[in-house]
Amino acid sequence: MITSMSSSCASVSDTLAFIVDVDVGEGELRVAVKDCLDIAGFRTSCGSQAFANAPPARENSAVVQALLDHGCRIVGKANMHELAYGVTGVNAWTGTPLNVNFPERIPGGSSSGPAVAVAAGLVDFSIGTDTGGSIRVPAACCGVFGLKPTFGAVPRIGAQPRESSLDCIGPLARDMSGISEAMRMISPGFEGGPFSGRPKLGRVLVSADRRVDEAVDAALGRAAVDVQPVELASFDEAFMAGLTIMGAEMAPLFGHLCGTGLLGADIDGRLSAASAITREQVAEAEAVRRRFAAEVDEAIKHFDALVTPVLPGIPPLLADAGDAQAALQLTKFVRPFNLSGHPALSIPAPTADGLPAAVQLVGGKHLDAKLCAIGEIVAEALHE
Repeated sequence: MITSMSSSCASVSDTLAFIVDVDVGEGELRVAVKDCLDIAGFRTSCGSQAFANAPPARENSAVVQALLDHGCRIVGKANMHELAYGVTGVNAWTGTPLNVNFPERIPGGSSSGPAVAVAAGLVDFSIGTDTGGSIRVPAACCGVFGLKPTFGAVPRIGAQPRESSLDCIGPLARDMSGISEAMRMISPGFEGGPFSGRPKLGRVLVSADRRVDEAVDAALGRAAVDVQPVELASFDEAFMAGLTIMGAEMAPLFGHLCGTGLLGADIDGRLSAASAITREQVAEAEAVRRRFAAEVDEAIKHFDALVTPVLPGIPPLLADAGDAQAALQLTKFVRPFNLSGHPALSIPAPTADGLPAAVQLVGGKHLDAKLCAIGEIVAEALHE
């Protein structure tokens, strides 16, 4: 059930763009959904002034309808980085959700509101979207769990952007049981269960901040897993190719808003640059996509999952979040798996000095349940 909108209260106004229903009955799961997912009767603002007067959606998005069919209560539409096209979660028009666990640092984007809503205990789980790390980055920044499912595992009907070869809808939660419970509701065919045996993980050879690498290695060392190094030759190229394809797909959808004064400066600048992407650049990026996806598929034949840090460094302070191009480097380890389409999970693993860091597990395509089962093993070791 979705009731009429009521006014937002001060304590959640930067986290939930709209309060949809605050009357939550005993035993009902409370859920917030990112404001790029349609809820019938409410506008889909995408965190942007450009859609402040958009007409209300006529129908629920597929993911919202699935949640309602499973008896969830949608309590609000969660704030986001404008047009789901940013990494920091900073939004001058709607306000920036407060990273409750690390208040001096960015909440991460673009699913900033969904991550903060979970971290703050406003909901049992939330639903975000991830085109280049937009679930996993805020999950890591806020110290919660987040899953980017296999591309297409969760139907995108009623989501913005309407067309994307990269974007995935997925859950954020305070623990792995919340992730799996959400996936059973929103992903047809998802069947969770324990992993049998000792997972074999391939530690992808990437370079991260020392503190982050140590946090990931410590987490793996405590878990009942076996770890071996593995190289993905096209990893760095895949990051750049993901940026190219995302820009090429966003520019036709939103490029007409450039120069109107309705966009934040960071989004206006990124869309303007994206409009200059050529067909030749897209063709080159698509060739990288095919090559990298094959490399990941081959690696997965030898491992139960691959592993990297989620973030290459500690999330920046809010005071240092103004450089949009520099912030894109936060997606260095996550964006490649949007390009390849493989499921990827973010598990919080704080550094030795308590700063936000996270483990990324990457699974075989359409093996989301297996990936979550391995995530349970790693998470259990971290929270004993």
